[in-house]
Amino acid sequence: MEEYKTKTINEGITKIEFPEFDKVSSDAPVFYNPHMELNRDLSILAIQVFQKEQEREINICDLFGGSGIRGIRYKNEIDGVGEVSINDISEIANHYERHNIELNNLENVEVYQHDASMFLRMKRGEFDVIDIDPFGTPSPFLDSSGYCARRNSLLCVTATDTSALCGTYKEPCIRKYNAKPYKSEYCHETGIRILAGFVALTLSKYAKCIEVKMSHSTEHYMRLYLEIKKGSKRTDETLKNIGYISHCKHCLHRQTSNGLASPIDAICPICGEKLIHAGPLWLGPIQNSEFIQKMIDETKNKKINSEKEALKLLNKCLIESDAPATFFDIHSICKSLKVSAPKFDLILNELKKKGFIAVKTHFKPLGLKTDASIEHVKNILIHLQNTI
Repeated sequence: MEEYKTKTINEGITKIEFPEFDKVSSDAPVFYNPHMELNRDLSILAIQVFQKEQEREINICDLFGGSGIRGIRYKNEIDGVGEVSINDISEIANHYERHNIELNNLENVEVYQHDASMFLRMKRGEFDVIDIDPFGTPSPFLDSSGYCARRNSLLCVTATDTSALCGTYKEPCIRKYNAKPYKSEYCHETGIRILAGFVALTLSKYAKCIEVKMSHSTEHYMRLYLEIKKGSKRTDETLKNIGYISHCKHCLHRQTSNGLASPIDAICPICGEKLIHAGPLWLGPIQNSEFIQKMIDETKNKKINSEKEALKLLNKCLIESDAPATFFDIHSICKSLKVSAPKFDLILNELKKKGFIAVKTHFKPLGLKTDASIEHVKNILIHLQNTI
């Protein structure tokens, strides 16, 4: 095997070595992405919470092993883990995975060299956690995940093709996720909902359904933590969460419609302009407050380098867990009204005084999640402008 100059890094309490490379790309001899450390830290918290909820030993599949960092950290840093299976089709990756397992003195960590989808189909029902963290779209591997996933298991999914999910490139989203995106101010939330909806529809053919435990959009990727349940009746009920978001470019009104093939309004009820539709996508909850609070509490038990950043994100997701779908961008609305933006807290207080939900969102610094209509938000912004 070709000799490479190696680099050593530490994450949590885990140490790994891998070939040095100039930049993060799929051309690297063994894939390791330093920008995904927060993703891995959050995964450790989420899987530990899941394991404690299950009150049993869990087996984990790291589908795209690369350097082995993810699977090795799971075995090394999560309590109650039985066997970890690390898969990668690259022989060089397998070599470094084995080396890093030895480096951390771990047992019950197996290395496999298979096509990802084939590996899942060979291992049906063997995993309590399946982690899909590919370079690009997870779409081609979700059908096999649905086939493989056992009842009451956890499916962790990363998507780095945000330009498709957010609507910058519409055709790839339609091709990969069978959904039409729309590039609005809340496009990252729409992207997560398209991804969750696609997983739900893909798994439904196996009479399996999802419950979103936590989700986030960070920099260049989106991440979902989904608990998988089984049963045709339960799945049919869950699919009522599939629907569409309709958006008015003119007045910034938006509305949701549940149902895969239900009638959708073509005209904006506020201003009479044409509505633009995105979907099918997931309209159910995308944050679970109880699960996220347990993740926050779990930070006390773990050594994670990104603790400050992780807690900041988790607390934002916790706050928005009960808020409705989509959010308003205050600067966009103020621009349309030709007024200057008041302090964000003043807007939140005014909405709460009138009995509305009003919270910030992790998706955007000036994003406002509320059940108030666009007209109510505009009236409050005009009122605040006149009182300043």
